[in-house]
Amino acid sequence: MNTIPEKIRIDKWLWAVRLFKTRSLASTACENGKVRVQEQPVKASRMIKAGETIALRNGAFTYEYEVLQLTENRMAAKLVTEYCKDITPQSELERIKLHALQQKLQDNRGEGRPTKKDRRELDEFTDS
Repeated sequence: MNTIPEKIRIDKWLWAVRLFKTRSLASTACENGKVRVQEQPVKASRMIKAGETIALRNGAFTYEYEVLQLTENRMAAKLVTEYCKDITPQSELERIKLHALQQKLQDNRGEGRPTKKDRRELDEFTDS
């Protein structure tokens, strides 16, 4: 009854394995050239099969995944590892971690909108 398809649309698979929050976001990413299969940009209607390599560009970073199995149904996050394998190169993962660390160091505490505590201290200061 629950058969595994031989081919499936790439936007549906990307949504099913939780790489995109909605299927329309997956379709938009395909149409904008952010999704590549075997190094070729694809449309959302492209049929994929098990064993293919998918590259997703997110900003300056590119994540790579290998299709292990196909599914049309969205699944629990724990089951995703049975359907796709993250094969992003270690050098790319290090670039991502370095970027996250730089962002964390650049965020200055106290800039932007004041917190509730800051507002109370400011009110206390101006009332004196």
